[in-house]
Amino acid sequence: MAELLYRIGRFAVTRRLTVVVTWLALLAVTAGTFVAFGTAPTAPISIPGTPTAVVTDRLAEAIPGAAGLNGTVAFRTTDGSPFSDEQKAAIAEAAARATELDDVTLVVDPFVTQAETEAQAQQLAAGRTQLEAAQQLLELGQDQADGGLFEGLAATLAENTLQLEAGEALLELSSELRLVSEDGDAAQAAVIFTMSQAPLPEETADEVMAAFTMPAIEGVQVEFSSTIASGIPDILGVGELIGVAIAGVVLFVMLGTLIGAGLPIVTAAIGVGIATLGALSFAEVVEMLSVTPVLGVMLGLAVGIDYSLFIINRHRHQLMDGYTVAESIPLANGTSGNAVFFAGSTVFIALLALNLTGIGFLGLMGTVGAVAVAIAVFVAVTLTPALLSYVDLRVLRQREREHLAEREGPAARKPVKELSAGRALGIALVGISALLVLAVPAADLRLGLPLGDAEPADSTQHRAYDLIEAEFGAGANGPLVVVAELPAPAAEEELLGRQAAVAQRLAEFSDVVAVAPAGTSEDGAVLAFQVLPAEGPASVSTEDLVRSLREASPLDGGITIGVAGQTSGNIDISETLADALPVYLLVVIGLSLLIMIVVFRSLYVPLVATGGFVVSYFAALGVVVAIYQWGWLGDLFGVTSPGPILNFLPTALAGILFGLAMDYTLFLATGMREAYVHGAPARTAVILGVRAGRTVVIAAALIMASVFGSFILAESVFIRPIALALALGVLVDAFIVRLIIMPAVISLAGDGAWWIPRWLDRILPNVDVEGAVLERRHPHVAPDHREPGPSEAEAPATGG
Repeated sequence: MAELLYRIGRFAVTRRLTVVVTWLALLAVTAGTFVAFGTAPTAPISIPGTPTAVVTDRLAEAIPGAAGLNGTVAFRTTDGSPFSDEQKAAIAEAAARATELDDVTLVVDPFVTQAETEAQAQQLAAGRTQLEAAQQLLELGQDQADGGLFEGLAATLAENTLQLEAGEALLELSSELRLVSEDGDAAQAAVIFTMSQAPLPEETADEVMAAFTMPAIEGVQVEFSSTIASGIPDILGVGELIGVAIAGVVLFVMLGTLIGAGLPIVTAAIGVGIATLGALSFAEVVEMLSVTPVLGVMLGLAVGIDYSLFIINRHRHQLMDGYTVAESIPLANGTSGNAVFFAGSTVFIALLALNLTGIGFLGLMGTVGAVAVAIAVFVAVTLTPALLSYVDLRVLRQREREHLAEREGPAARKPVKELSAGRALGIALVGISALLVLAVPAADLRLGLPLGDAEPADSTQHRAYDLIEAEFGAGANGPLVVVAELPAPAAEEELLGRQAAVAQRLAEFSDVVAVAPAGTSEDGAVLAFQVLPAEGPASVSTEDLVRSLREASPLDGGITIGVAGQTSGNIDISETLADALPVYLLVVIGLSLLIMIVVFRSLYVPLVATGGFVVSYFAALGVVVAIYQWGWLGDLFGVTSPGPILNFLPTALAGILFGLAMDYTLFLATGMREAYVHGAPARTAVILGVRAGRTVVIAAALIMASVFGSFILAESVFIRPIALALALGVLVDAFIVRLIIMPAVISLAGDGAWWIPRWLDRILPNVDVEGAVLERRHPHVAPDHREPGPSEAEAPATGG
């Protein structure tokens, strides 16, 4: 591979205009494709075959009107007084406007529905009075009444009494499910949509919000739940541009020139543009989460800048060692470019392996990220050499160019001071202990999806969540839908009694506050109920309630029950992802060991490298749990309400962080192996490897962390924890694991670090990641008393 990349680098120099134009043409084509076919991705976070999905499908079949996605519009008077008749009428008009929208099935007018409920209570009270009077009259006239007539009247009275008792029971069970607060200053309107899963199309959400706010209702605060108001996250914003700017500063400090600092950013931007626009072009035909292209941007920028930097850094060092521009670029592409290709391949494979989880949206997320990384690699090994040939020696500082002609041969190496065994052991123990402490909170990991309370405090979603919780109870933000299937269809006269019986049984479960009928199938065989939990949708008690309901099926009488709705759907998805995580971690860890054994021809170093990935992964996950789930330093990171961790974060983090960790391992451990193979003592080789790679690893880690970190305060509550986990994971892995723990642990093993069984050494392919074979094949030829200049990099006439 090194030889092929050497030739690619040489081609990029001699045909530099062709290479540049080709990449710009690809960017233009993907931009044109996006304009023609692209759209914002709005696929739901869903997993077919979960218990919620099965129940939802049955509900849609039996009671279509009860299976739609449910959003909430919350109202409150600004002065705290009860709603006036004018305000009620304005809300009713807004509800009517929203009902006319194409994607809206029904909007429940809270005041009409609440009035109907209260009227029903009055009718039941009046009916109870009438039945009691009829019962008394029947008893008084029993002696004079005809026996047959008496029996008929008694039977009718008994039947009416049963119906009345069933109605009273249902009314009592649903009394806590209010649409208008008891003091009359707050209300909530349910909006039922034609689709069954979030997110809504952005156009639909905008139309619904416009229906309730244009014109504004005087004296009424209107807020929308996250089902309605959660928009599509921006691909790039001010924060992301700041992250790129910070990366530029790091590059300038390291490379010392604006041209050198600008090249990696330019190449990364072109790669990201192609990957992101290409992915969005397929959003219409492929179900893609809204965060998927954002993740592609994060990865594409981070690895794109780093990969280009690795090649540029090697090229600069070779120039300072006396290589000509034309000689150095292909060699840098064949050596560092080979390491880039191998490192990118590990990230690519790890991300693509997310498809092994069998979870569609996660596999597609991994595929998009893998494509972004692959494009970053190809841009780095083709476009970077071409642009380097244009900048010539200007990639060096002015002072470095001035002293270049005075240098004879490579720069002198600083003396090496080995780590003593005691010091290495101490460093390793301190580093590992620190990471284990950071990892402790990961043991308390709970998975879920962000709710309205996780949104910024000044957002309408957060205000709606707080308003509903304060006025209608915490469970009102995530009511459950329970579907009961009777052994046989219920006759019309039996239906009310069967509903009451099932509702009473559901109300007996712990943490159930209220139960109300939500629909009945035409044949009377399927009953739907709305169940109000005692606590919020992300609480442990609500999760336990969902499990208890499912475990209780079938109820007495052979009545099977299932749970649906957004709350149970989130629980099912989180549990499925949690079950897939251990298997995926084993795949990634096994992949890590195999790759490292092939690269380093050692058993010990791969174990150290893989173990380092594991501890840095759990350390990053532990910090995320402490901040987002426990609420530590929440104000600093914009955490308004601590809660479960984004359910696909641990799995996605494992794939991404594994690949990035392997990057740093390759650029440090290959230097160690190269020094050891060339005769340096084992412990000396460790220091030489760290010394050779630490500058570029530090710069690469800072660049990645700045890019990832720029997304931490993004608007999307899905992006923030992912960004924090990646930024922390990169910093921990680079600075603690790769630069401190790994050298110390490898140093402790001495020569044993590079031991491998002979039979295994014979069958392993020689990948030559460090490019040692390539350097021997293309040795440096010192110039004959001439200073390398721009002419040495000039392309022939045919290459532009």
